[in-house]
Amino acid sequence: MLDVTKKMLDSSVSRFIFATTEGWLINGGSGTQYGHVAVVEAASGSSVNVVEQNWSCNGRHTFDRSRARCILSVPIVIGDASDPASLRKLAENTRVILTTVGPYWEHGKELARAAALSGTDYCDLTGETTFWRWLLDNVEADAKRTGARLVPSAGFDSIPSDLGVKMLADYARDQHGKKLAQTRLVMLRSKGGVSGGTLASALGIADLARKDPSVRKLLRDPYALSPDRARELANDGPDPMSVRHDTEFDVWTAPFVMGAINTRVVRCSNALVNHAYGKGFSYAEWMSFGPGARGYATAAAANVALVAFLGAAMLPPTRALLQRMLPGSGEGPSESVRNSGFFKIAIAAHMEGGGPLLVARIEGKKDPGYGETAKMISETAIALASTKGDGGVWTTATALGDSLLHRLQRAGMTFLVEEREPASM
Repeated sequence: MLDVTKKMLDSSVSRFIFATTEGWLINGGSGTQYGHVAVVEAASGSSVNVVEQNWSCNGRHTFDRSRARCILSVPIVIGDASDPASLRKLAENTRVILTTVGPYWEHGKELARAAALSGTDYCDLTGETTFWRWLLDNVEADAKRTGARLVPSAGFDSIPSDLGVKMLADYARDQHGKKLAQTRLVMLRSKGGVSGGTLASALGIADLARKDPSVRKLLRDPYALSPDRARELANDGPDPMSVRHDTEFDVWTAPFVMGAINTRVVRCSNALVNHAYGKGFSYAEWMSFGPGARGYATAAAANVALVAFLGAAMLPPTRALLQRMLPGSGEGPSESVRNSGFFKIAIAAHMEGGGPLLVARIEGKKDPGYGETAKMISETAIALASTKGDGGVWTTATALGDSLLHRLQRAGMTFLVEEREPASM
């Protein structure tokens, strides 16, 4: 035990994965997550005891010794992402896998496969459409056979979007007997740091797209994650690339950078529930830059910068420059930045046949990509350990739904619905 622990703590190799052998939780060794991360152990029956809720999950390249004290009292196992046999053994001896090892296309495939083959529930933080599609095409059949529930994108991408839209659809059905039509998310305000891991994933996807036309086609498809593409209602076209004025909130907006994954996850949820959100349901995501001429100018500049970044990421010379200029893999915001961060999101939905505009308010009190993401994926893992369901690749909304929503509300996140007089979309 001590030798294994020392090896883990001293390792500079990012591919290692560590796990508590007396519980159900596995933590990934490649992605820095701080804040509300839970180490749990299984109790009798279906109950779960939370041992510790405020520690550093891990560093991308080195484990944070100062925050490791809470887990050193339990045995630790090391799995190697390049050794499928070690991952299979690890998965067979746990109940729930929580992994932050990214980019997932590069480091995550064998762990997800091990979970699916072992019947072990799984959640991750991927924002990679390519990895999502790989799960659907390569491991979902095994997961359905063994009963493993695989729940990707269980952080800021894409829980607020996914649970927020589900909450609106449930409200429209229960309070008005109606379904959703045009629906949009607006990131109203946020504060937080930049994740080197997220940038590494984005650059990895850009590199794949540059080399492979099929990847480019997949990324352009608004229904890339649909379980049955032929049955899609196809109410959404290509991702928006222009600035627009949001009349309801009186702000200028540009496309939200994470909408590329979030919108596809939400559409996947709708497909998984047989398009229960509505036959006229459509969905897009935007980021607010404020009102007036200043808001327009800022939104336009941000949109140009986004297009320029995507273009630069596709070309090897400018890609190399970006890698030198931007935070590297494993780098992230300081503790003070994480603790002072927040986000405020609104999701506005028209209902089929008219009626009041439904607006979901979703708020988090810490850095979106670190503090609140750590909370979201931890609660997802605990919810998986505390519930049962059919095996397969699921979204958070379809796998856990209200169970996870209520857990996050109790953990301090805001999820609520209000009604307004409708305005032009």
